Order: sequence, then C-alpha cells, then structure tokens
Amino acid sequence: MKNLIYLVLTALVLSSCGGGSNGSVESVIAGNDLDAIRAKRTEITTQQKGLEMQIQSLDSVIALLDDNAKLPLVTTIEAKTEKFDHYLELQGNVTTKQNVLVYPEISGTLNRVYVKEGQKVQKGQLLASIDDGGLSSQLAQMKTQAALEKTTFERQKSLWEQNIGSEIQYLQAKTAYEAQESAVKQMQSQVSKSTIRAPFSGIIDDVIKDQGTVVSPGPGSEVFRIVNLTNMYIKVEVPESHLPNVTPGKNVNVYFPVLGDSVTTKVRQTGNFINPSNRSFTAEIPVPSDGGKVKPNLTAKVMINDYTNENAILIPQSIVSENAEGEQYVYLVNADSISSDAIAQKVIITTGKTQGDYVEVLSGVNNGDGIIDEGARSVKEGQKVKIKNGQ
Repeated sequence: MKNLIYLVLTALVLSSCGGGSNGSVESVIAGNDLDAIRAKRTEITTQQKGLEMQIQSLDSVIALLDDNAKLPLVTTIEAKTEKFDHYLELQGNVTTKQNVLVYPEISGTLNRVYVKEGQKVQKGQLLASIDDGGLSSQLAQMKTQAALEKTTFERQKSLWEQNIGSEIQYLQAKTAYEAQESAVKQMQSQVSKSTIRAPFSGIIDDVIKDQGTVVSPGPGSEVFRIVNLTNMYIKVEVPESHLPNVTPGKNVNVYFPVLGDSVTTKVRQTGNFINPSNRSFTAEIPVPSDGGKVKPNLTAKVMINDYTNENAILIPQSIVSENAEGEQYVYLVNADSISSDAIAQKVIITTGKTQGDYVEVLSGVNNGDGIIDEGARSVKEGQKVKIKNGQ
C-alpha cells in the first residue's frame, strides 16, 4: 500500500509541475493569433487531463484507506403496529328487483298512451288504455240487469217477511240477484284489463309500443319498461373458502370504474346454498342511486372487508425473500443504529394476508424493529452495512 501511495503522490507532483506558455486566455484571444490560440487550447487540454489523473489517483487512495466506502448502502424502515383491513376483491353488476317489462292483459288496439320516456309515475297510475271490444257496453247492460234483479229481490224479501208468497219465489229472486252481481264483478275485472297501470312507483325507461298498435298478451307485446332506482343492489359470487368471513353486516367498498366514484356500504344478505358448479355462494350488497348516476347493469368492483387486525405489522412485499426450504425472511438492524453503521441480521418471519404492495407479518418482527428496505436483496447475514436516510 505504501508503494501505491508513493506512486500516486509522484504522479500528482509530475502532473502539477507540467510547463505551460505564458499569458492568460483573454490576452491570447485579444492577440488574434490563430497559432497562439490553438497552442493555448492544447495547453489547457493537457492541464485538464492532468487534473483528471489527480482525481483518479485520489479516489484510489480513498478507496484503500476508507473502510466505509466498501460497505453496502441501505435504507431502513421502522416496524410499527397499525390497524390492517383486508379486502376481498370481486366483480359484479348493479341490478334492481324493480326493473320490469309491462305487458297487456287483453288483445286489442292501443288507444292511448298517457306517459312518455323518463317520466316518473306512481304505483297504480294509468299508463295506457286498450280498446276493450265492447266489453264496457256489456258491463253497462249487466249493471242495469243487476239493478233490476236487486229491486225484484228486495220486493220479494219484503213480501216473504210479511208471510206473503212462497219461499221458493224468495230464494229464486235472491239467487238471481247474487248471480247477476257476480257476473258484474267478473265483467268489471275484464274491463279493467283494458287499462295498463304502473305496478310500482318508478321511472318510465322505455315506451316500446306506439299508440294505435295492436297488442296482445305474451312475449313480444311488451308496452313499457319501468325501473325503480331506489332499491338497487349488487349480487356477487363469493368463493366458499370465505364463508366464515363474509357475513351480513361486513363493510364493503364499491367502486364504479365508469363513474370514477365509490361508495361505502355493508353486506345485506348472504346465500344459504353453495353452487356445486363453481363452489361459491352469493352475497347481496345494497348501493344508493347517487342521484341517478348509478344504473342497473353498471359494472362495479366490490371490496368486502373479510379480515381485520387492530395491531398488525405491515412491511413491503418487495423486501421479503425466501430460502431453499421455502422459509421467508428479512434483514433487521439494531434500532439504535439508524444513522450509523450496523450489522445485518437475518430473521425468519411468518406472513399473513397481503393487501396491495404490503404483507402482514405474524411473527419474527416486533414493534420498533429496524428493517432493511432498499438494498435488502444485496446484503448477507452478519454483514456490516451503511445506513442512509433511515426512518
């Protein structure tokens, strides 16, 4: 080492003693002598190379004399206990139980449509009327006949109470009246089918048939679509392995990628049946309409809180290594060596659940331990390290 230092010092002396022409750069430029300018440039270039050699020589000596220059440079993080909420991520679509197509109950011409698309309606509100084919006229005749039968029965009843007339006449009048009343009610039921009314309160999402169209019961003759956005929910398929942890009342974060918005809700109901085809059960999660922005069939990312640890230690997954036996480990340093040299200590850890870039440590690391972060992949057990910017 002494010989190397001697050679370096000799080089420094020789490079510093190099001759040079007289005159400053400004005076040479002012002389406008091209040869002199070129000579001055050559002189300065030679001096620059000499300085670079001096710097390299100094770096070589520093590397020999400074033991710290050979230490791996690492950063550390301090293990801290904190609340850890783990979420099960699932995909689902928004749906509603009040999203129906309204069909006619009788055949006929659609006489009139009373609502338009986007209109809010109340349960039982008249939406459209259909030509009843003369049923209303028949109902009027039957009501007239019923009135006559009622008058006949009341008179026959009055006579019977005065012991006038036979019992059979009284019973015949009563039967005729009751039969006519029943017929009137049946006809009223038929006539009522010539009107289409809202089955529940909601919004007319689509008017499918135009006024004047001939309609009839059955598929293909739907007249309206009515949607109610006040009772929407998401139904997701949950793997059976999460059956003990996904229960009614669990917190849920729902994110809508299209809207760029999220809501916080809870699991309302879980299924009591395991689907044998995919080994899963259903979970129902209510969601608000959010002013009408959330609509049926909207895609949603559902995150169900299936695990919580109030005193968890979380570390980045990137610093966890694994040995040949499949054991996971990290490197620790002394807690009081945050800004000085330290010895890397390899410890075997047990990990739990992961969330994003972090993993839960169940054993091996205690609160307050210093863990090597950057540089963790390059250190070895018992190696001395240089800590920079410790936290």
